[in-house]
Amino acid sequence: MSQGPTGDPARTRNPARALSGSGPARGRVPAVVLRGRQVVRGWLRQLWEALRPWDPTRSIKAALQALVIASVMITTLLVTLAIHSRTEIRVITIFSIIASLLITQIVATNLTAPLREMTAVARAMAGGDYTRRVARVRRDEVGELAETFNRMAADLAAVDRHRKELVANVSHELRTPIAALRAVLENVVDGVSAADPETMRLALQQTERLGKLVSQLLDLSRLDSGAVRLDAKRFEVWPYLSAVLKTASLGADRGKAGGTLTRARADVPLHLDVSPPELVAYADGERLHQVVANLVDNAMKHSPPGGRVTVRARGGSAPGSLDLEVRDEGPGIPEADRVRVFDRFHRGSHPGTDGGTGLGLAIARWAVDLHGGRIEVAESPRGCRIHVTLPGMPPQPR
Repeated sequence: MSQGPTGDPARTRNPARALSGSGPARGRVPAVVLRGRQVVRGWLRQLWEALRPWDPTRSIKAALQALVIASVMITTLLVTLAIHSRTEIRVITIFSIIASLLITQIVATNLTAPLREMTAVARAMAGGDYTRRVARVRRDEVGELAETFNRMAADLAAVDRHRKELVANVSHELRTPIAALRAVLENVVDGVSAADPETMRLALQQTERLGKLVSQLLDLSRLDSGAVRLDAKRFEVWPYLSAVLKTASLGADRGKAGGTLTRARADVPLHLDVSPPELVAYADGERLHQVVANLVDNAMKHSPPGGRVTVRARGGSAPGSLDLEVRDEGPGIPEADRVRVFDRFHRGSHPGTDGGTGLGLAIARWAVDLHGGRIEVAESPRGCRIHVTLPGMPPQPR
């Protein structure tokens, strides 16, 4: 009984003999295996180039599905080659396991590389280095995580930069009045100058400046921490603003009579324009006082001798809303400074900006933000014009 190639038990049991057997199959089988290896290698290379680094996929789920499909196709290809080359199943199993391990290692490395990079960047940030960023080379969930991580790192870097600037500015602002006060007291103690009223007024001036700076810093701290709550009520605008301007005028008169260099000036008249006179608004009186007082103080400081500061109030479109405007006749705010004019410790670049703490307008902005309003530098042909809008009463639930 003759047996064909498919019926030879020796060929089926021993693949080595099948590869080195005699007859026409001796040269054909190695060629088939070699071609199969080349095909598999080329196909894997094309697959890796197509999927690397998984940019075409926008989901890890899709990438894993592609991995499963690729593994099944490779296994199928190897089984097909085994059938045609009469290779034993255990050999195919070994090759399938090796191929699966290689593909899994490649994919796992590609998936975990961004996570390892994030870990390294997070450790660097924990050490105080906020300049590190994660390279986003993927478009799936890991890429979105990297983008979110970079935004968080940028926010932390900004917070750290603001913190350092705040510490430096506060240290500088506190050092100036403390040094001046110390110099005055040392002169009195050393007998260089007598403890006359003029010397005491200089010491009082620096003490008041120091106290005002500390008070402003406390206000900003309360605003930042969210400890300030609005106590909004309806009030008549005319008597309220009249009291605020009267306080500013009294401060100017006291500074002139006492000989101290207060920021309020008696040579700058204040003008109040409220229409209609019976205008009623809805806001927090204490917070609005901070807004108006700081804006008026800033306007008086930059006004020329004899220049007038005008506070204008009108009703808005919503019930209880208020449009407030403070205008002076000073040099105005350059357009380049308008973006940062409400930042903490920011001082203008034009002449006549020395002597302030750079916190007044920042406090005014925060108080307006608490109301949900808006504050901005408006266009003006002369001087500076700062416009404030308060939204008024909240809508009543139906």
